[in-house]
Amino acid sequence: MIENIDTSLIDWSRAQFALTAMYHWLFVPLTLGLGIVMAIMETIYYKTGEEFWKTTTKFWMKLFGINFAIGVATGLILEFEFGTNWSNYSWFVGDIFGAPLAIEGILAFFLEATFIAVMFFGWNKVSKRFHLASTWLTFAGATLSALWILIANAWMQYPAGMEFNPDTVRNEMIDFWAVALSPVAINKFFHAVLSSWIIGAIFTVGIASWFLLKKRETRFALASIKVGAFLGLIASLLTLYTGDGSGYQVAQKQPMKLAAMEGLYKGGHGIGLVGVGVLNPEKKSYDDGVDPFLFKITLPNMLSLLAERSMDGYVPGIQDLLEGGYETKDGERALSAQEKIAKGQTAIQALADYQQAVKNKDETGAKRHRALLNENFSYFGYGYIKDSSDLIPHIGLTFYSFRIMVILGGFFILLFALASFYSYKNRFEDKRWLQWICLLSIPLAYIAAQAGWIVAEVGRQPWAIQDILPTAVAVSKLQTSSVQTTFFLFLAIFTVLLIAEIGIMIKVVKQGPESGKDMSNELH
Repeated sequence: MIENIDTSLIDWSRAQFALTAMYHWLFVPLTLGLGIVMAIMETIYYKTGEEFWKTTTKFWMKLFGINFAIGVATGLILEFEFGTNWSNYSWFVGDIFGAPLAIEGILAFFLEATFIAVMFFGWNKVSKRFHLASTWLTFAGATLSALWILIANAWMQYPAGMEFNPDTVRNEMIDFWAVALSPVAINKFFHAVLSSWIIGAIFTVGIASWFLLKKRETRFALASIKVGAFLGLIASLLTLYTGDGSGYQVAQKQPMKLAAMEGLYKGGHGIGLVGVGVLNPEKKSYDDGVDPFLFKITLPNMLSLLAERSMDGYVPGIQDLLEGGYETKDGERALSAQEKIAKGQTAIQALADYQQAVKNKDETGAKRHRALLNENFSYFGYGYIKDSSDLIPHIGLTFYSFRIMVILGGFFILLFALASFYSYKNRFEDKRWLQWICLLSIPLAYIAAQAGWIVAEVGRQPWAIQDILPTAVAVSKLQTSSVQTTFFLFLAIFTVLLIAEIGIMIKVVKQGPESGKDMSNELH
């Protein structure tokens, strides 16, 4: 099996993938968010026939188009990296992981490509109804694209619907719907898409507030704020609901991630949820006896309620998960990390013995080794773990990112509630303080989204596929220097693209919506 893994190669490969993914997620959520905004606005135009709404729709559609083009470029690079930087991963699970990506390319991408041209260039060439349908279908295509990508990501967090083939040393899909409709996939899809609507909504409200601060395009700004604020409020509340579902799924499928999110070293019954807290930098090991917190405010019993839907539910901590011995929900004794590592090593050795038996045409031996492999395969990835402490993700990054995401989520619920209230009372125009908050909150929405992905991806380390394949084994055999070179090359390219996009968007915003009428008329 794989030995002498270059840790610097692993670190640089992870850094490059993280760089690409984080830049890509700057563009994707705004595409999804502005997609629903412009679709709603064009629907209003279709219903009312007012040219004002057509002009308003075209303004936001233009910003959507700028963002969409750059998002596609970064997304393509991200998918290529699976083959270049993570070839072992691609070989091991390509029969499963490739299916959602292929469907995303064939179905979603072509749906977008077909109707986006009609949406941008068909205003005076097709009927109003067909154009409206094209806008909604473009938005649907972008959402379906996100669906299949998120299904693929969810499978990495919770591998389901698969069977390992020792003859090819590949995992093969045996139940497509188990992959596509797993509870982790469905919850992840709704949580990610709804959080993207929040970004689109705050972007709309924030840019519209800039027009009010500049005393320009008043009617356009107030109308956009009404749509954006209401959409943002609904999306924020639904995101709160799906976030609760995500927390429950993490507790059931990835308990170590939950323990890291909470800085929970020793679990138990009736565990509280840390509202705010400061981790103790002197905490070096899970069993060193040092208090993990310098300060914390805990909501009693709430973590047990989140994780087990019971105020007295048992939640294991990091130490419990590594040492085992506690009683699981099915009444069995939880295995320790060392026991799982031993089972993983047994599975790896059984695979090697099976292959040798097949080579020697020893059918009896092959059958025996395959049975042993199947018995222990659920712990296959643990066989590559050298130290049980490697199973602990980065506590600080996971813990603080989770709180940033949650706190900002609560902030957006309050902000959208205020914006909706003052907007529908026709008093938003007078609230310059609120206009400034909305404008300055645009970056906060992106910070919340990035923090959420940090929790999801850093929190599941060291796994590329939960319990099946560690990240260290998934990497390609490349020269570390080549990965370093492409890292800085991508950093430069993505940064230039981002700066260019921001510059183009600022220019479009300053130009304002195009209209032959005075857009500063009061909303009526």
